[in-house]
Amino acid sequence: MSLFVTVPTDRLAENLGELPDGVELKVWDMKSAAPASRIDIVVPPYMGSSRSLAALEDLEVGLVQSQSIGYDGVSDLLPAGVPYANAASVHEASTAELAVGLILAAQRQLPRFVDAQQRGEWSPVFADSLADRRVLLVGFGGVGKAVAQRLAPFEVTLTAVASSARTEQVEGLGDVAVRGIDELPELLQDAEIVVLSLPATEQTHHVFDAEMIGRMERGALLVNVGRGPLIDTDALLDALNAGAIRAASDVFEEEPIPAGHALWSAPNLLISPHVGGASTAMNPRIARLIRRQIDRMLAGEQPVNVVIPAS
Repeated sequence: MSLFVTVPTDRLAENLGELPDGVELKVWDMKSAAPASRIDIVVPPYMGSSRSLAALEDLEVGLVQSQSIGYDGVSDLLPAGVPYANAASVHEASTAELAVGLILAAQRQLPRFVDAQQRGEWSPVFADSLADRRVLLVGFGGVGKAVAQRLAPFEVTLTAVASSARTEQVEGLGDVAVRGIDELPELLQDAEIVVLSLPATEQTHHVFDAEMIGRMERGALLVNVGRGPLIDTDALLDALNAGAIRAASDVFEEEPIPAGHALWSAPNLLISPHVGGASTAMNPRIARLIRRQIDRMLAGEQPVNVVIPAS
C-alpha cells in the first residue's frame, strides 16, 4: 500500500523524519494548486486551517489531520465525505502549562511587578496564593485532566465538572469523581478559581453568561483556555468593571481583539493572544501524531482522533 501525504511547511516535513517505504510527502500550503487529485492525508496550516478547507473541493481526500484540538465550525466548511481528525495529544500539556501560568500570574499579581519594573519602582504586595485555593475545573477532557495533574502539587482542592457525572482514572491522581454540568451553578458559589476547557458547541455557547458569572464568589478568578464563545463578553466586562470577579483568558469571542475594544482596558483582566498550544512542545508532538496516522493507514487500520467521520 502507498500513501500520498501533504504538510503545510518545510519545517513540519523535516520534523517527520524518514518515512516508511511507500509514503510520498509533499509540502502544500493549501494556497497554491493541489499537488495531486488524490491525497491520502492532508495536514492544513496550524493557524487559519478552517479557511484552508475550501482548497479540498473536487479532491479525493482520505483524511484531514488538523494541527488543532478544537474543530468548531469545521463541519460547515469541510467537503462532504472527507473525514477529519483533531490534534488530541498534541496541545494538552502546553495549554495546561499556560492555564497554570495564567493562574499564578493573576494570583501573585505578576503584571503589577512588570509595570513597576518598567517604572523602576520597588512595589511589593501581599498577594493571593495558589496553595489552599478551591479550584473548579469546568471541562475534563484532555486539557482539563492535564490542568488537574499540574495543579495537584500546588496543594489546591480540585473539583472537576464535565457533561456527565462519572469517575475517571487519571494518572497521578487516581480515581477522580467528576461532577455533572447540571451541578455547575451550585459548585460555582464555593470556587475561588474557575478554569474553563470546554469545547465550543451549541450547548456550551455562553455557558458563562451574566447569570452564571453572577454566581461566582466575589473576587474569584475565571480562567479560559477552552474557547472564546464559552463566555459572554458583555457579561464578563460588566463583572470586571463592577469589581465582581477577576479573569485571565487565552481565548475570546472575537480574535484578534479589535483595537480600542473595551477588553483591552478592563480592570482585573489578564490577556494572552490564543497561544495555549504555541510552544516548543507542539512540533515534535504533531509530528508523532502524523507518523502514527501514516503507520495506521499503511497497515489498513483506522486513523485515530477522527471527530468528523466520512459521511
